[in-house]
Amino acid sequence: MHHLLLFFQDTTAVPDSLSLALQEDGMTFFDLMVEGGVLMIPILILFMIAIYVIAERWGAVNRSHVEPQKFLNTIESMLKSGQNGKANAIEYCDDFDKPISRIIKSGIKRLGRPLRDVEDAIDNAGKKEIFFLEKRMNWLATIAGVAPLIGFTGTVTGMIEAFMEIQNLQGNVNPSALAGGIWEALITTAAGLIVGLIAFGFYNFLLGKINRNIFELENASADFIDLLQSPAPKKESN
Repeated sequence: MHHLLLFFQDTTAVPDSLSLALQEDGMTFFDLMVEGGVLMIPILILFMIAIYVIAERWGAVNRSHVEPQKFLNTIESMLKSGQNGKANAIEYCDDFDKPISRIIKSGIKRLGRPLRDVEDAIDNAGKKEIFFLEKRMNWLATIAGVAPLIGFTGTVTGMIEAFMEIQNLQGNVNPSALAGGIWEALITTAAGLIVGLIAFGFYNFLLGKINRNIFELENASADFIDLLQSPAPKKESN
């Protein structure tokens, strides 16, 4: 979460300079949002959804991370420990409660059947865990594309209104009033771009972490299959 805070501190650099300008004009950020018009509402909603998904997925990905080799070594020692090794390994996986433990548990339950059945169980469990790791990531991708478009829509409609007003006044417009209408129209674009940048940046960052976790899960599954295929140690004869 420390990196998350640092990122948001960086993204507030431009808004800080904007807040100074607003203070000089006697405006608040709430006033600025109101001036942006009704399309600021969906942009704000998308921003809150993005923050929720970022925080939720960050926590889920961090909780799913584990040292695969250490886990597999423990499972191997349990399976080779004796008659209750399989039951102990399943209980250990339940207590561990991580994606890797749920995948390996599905394979342990099939022990005694053909190796192909074990591999199929692991593959199916792996697909399920990958789905849960990638859950809601499409929300961030959608927000990254939709938020700027909503902002551009607000700017275009605002500019249309400004030029319609110029036409109604037959060109007799105070340049200061025209500039005010234009910057008000640009507020939604700025807000949409900020939300889109945050969503897009964290989408790629979290996707990288998820892909690393998936790579570790795939490697651990392959190592577990290799473990099952390794010959049992021979007992020394007296």
